[in-house]
Amino acid sequence: MSVARPPGNPVPAAGAEADARLVKGIGLTGATLMVVGSVIGSAIFLTSGIMAERLPSPALLLAAWALGGVLVLCGSLTYAEMGAMYPRSGGLYVFLEQAFGPVWGFLFGWAGLLVVLTGSTAAVAVGFAEYFSYFVPSLATSRIVASIPMPWGALSISAGQLVAVASIALLAAINYVGVRPGNALQASLTVLKVAALASLPFLALAFHRASPSLLPIVPRAPGVVASFGVVLIGVMWAYEGWYYMPCAAGEIEEATRNVPRALVLGTLALTAIYLVVNLAYFYAMPMAEMRGVVRVAERAVTSLVGARGASFVAATVMLSTFGCNAAAVIAMSRMCYAMAADGLFFKAAAAVHPVYRTPHIAIIATCAWSALLTLTGTYEQLFTYVTFASVLFGVAGGLAIFRLRETRPDVDRPYRTWGYPVVPAIFVLGLGLLVVSTLVERPVQSLLGLGLVALGLPAYRYWRRKGTGVLP
Repeated sequence: MSVARPPGNPVPAAGAEADARLVKGIGLTGATLMVVGSVIGSAIFLTSGIMAERLPSPALLLAAWALGGVLVLCGSLTYAEMGAMYPRSGGLYVFLEQAFGPVWGFLFGWAGLLVVLTGSTAAVAVGFAEYFSYFVPSLATSRIVASIPMPWGALSISAGQLVAVASIALLAAINYVGVRPGNALQASLTVLKVAALASLPFLALAFHRASPSLLPIVPRAPGVVASFGVVLIGVMWAYEGWYYMPCAAGEIEEATRNVPRALVLGTLALTAIYLVVNLAYFYAMPMAEMRGVVRVAERAVTSLVGARGASFVAATVMLSTFGCNAAAVIAMSRMCYAMAADGLFFKAAAAVHPVYRTPHIAIIATCAWSALLTLTGTYEQLFTYVTFASVLFGVAGGLAIFRLRETRPDVDRPYRTWGYPVVPAIFVLGLGLLVVSTLVERPVQSLLGLGLVALGLPAYRYWRRKGTGVLP
C-alpha cells in the first residue's frame, strides 16, 4: 500500500491501518505506570550526591528537582494535545512528522533507533548488570570472558555485558508473546520499585541521623546560579524517558483520553517521588556527607540500617533498571513498527504476529540492536554522542504544537493543552537553555551526535525513493 498523504490528512493511512491490527491491551493505569517506569531507572540512586557537590544547600537541590518536574509537566501537557490528536504508534516521531514533514520525523526515529532509545536500553541493561554482580560477583562487568580481534583493536566482552544482553533478550521474549504480558510485567515492576522507593522516607523518619535546614533557599555563595544550571542538566536526564509512552498509543485503550491523562498523572507522580526520595537522603545524612558520593542511595540506607542497607539498595536498583527497560522495549519497538508501516524503514518491521498480534519483527530487531550496543562500551560511554541530539528533538517536539495550531487548526483536538501558549513556551525555553548548556559542556560530543543524526539523510532518501508503506 502506497503512503499517498493528501494535504491536511491528520493520520497516514498506512499508520492507521497498521495500528488496527494490534491489540488494545494497555489501560490508563498501565499507561501511567509506563510513564513512571520508563523514567525511574538508576539516576535517582546515583545522581544526587554529585549534584550536592555543586550546590550549597539542601533547599537548592530540592528546588532543582522540583523545577525539572515543572519543565517535564509542561512538556507532558504539550505532548498530551498531540498524543490525543494522533493516537497511533510512534509518539514523537508522529508529532514531528505531522508538524514539520516526514524528514524530521524520520530523523528523530533514526536517532532513536540507532542510539537514543536503543542506547538508553543498552545503558540501563549494563546498569542492571552492575548491581546484579553485587549478588553474583563472578558475573561482574570487570570480569572479561572473551576478547575478539577487530581491525581497530580487541573487543573485550565481560560477564556483566552478557548479563545485560540476557536481560534484554528476556524482555524481548516476554513482549514477543503479547502486549498484555509485556505491559503487565512493566506495570508490576514499576509498582514494586515505587514501593521500594517509598520505604526510604519511612526509614529516614524512623532512623534519621540528620535534620536538614531548608533556609536560606539560596545562600550567598559564588557561582551559585551557574552551578544550579549545571545541576539542572543532570536533573533533566534523570527525567529522561517520560515521552516514551505515546510510542505505544496504538495499543492503548481509548488513547485519545488515556494518553493525555497518563502523561500528566505519570509526570506528577515522578516529581513527587523524586522530591520525597531526595528529602529522605537529607534526613539520612548531612549534605556534607552526600557531596561527591556516586552511590548516594546505598550510602544513605546503609547509614540508617547498617550493611544490610547496601543489599536492599542493590536489589531495588536491579528491580528499577529491569522495569525501566521493560517499558523502553515497548516504546522503541513500536516506533520502529510505525516507521516501517509508513514506508520509512524495512518492510519486515511492519509485520504483526498472526497469533500474538505483536510487532514481533520490530521487537526482535530493536532488542537485538540494543543487545549489540551493550557490547560496545560502558554505561557512561553509550550516551556520550547523543545527549545533545536528544534534547534538540525535545525542543522540536515542543515547537510542534505551535506549528500544528497554525497549519492544522481544524483537526479534532480531544484535549487542548492547558495554559497554551505559555506552558509550551516554558517547556521550549527550558529545554532550549539545556541545549545551550549541553553544547557548552560537551561541544565535541554534541557535534558528533548531530553528525550521527545527519547520517540518516541518505537512509531517508533511500526509503522515500522506494515510496512504499506496505502492510504485510
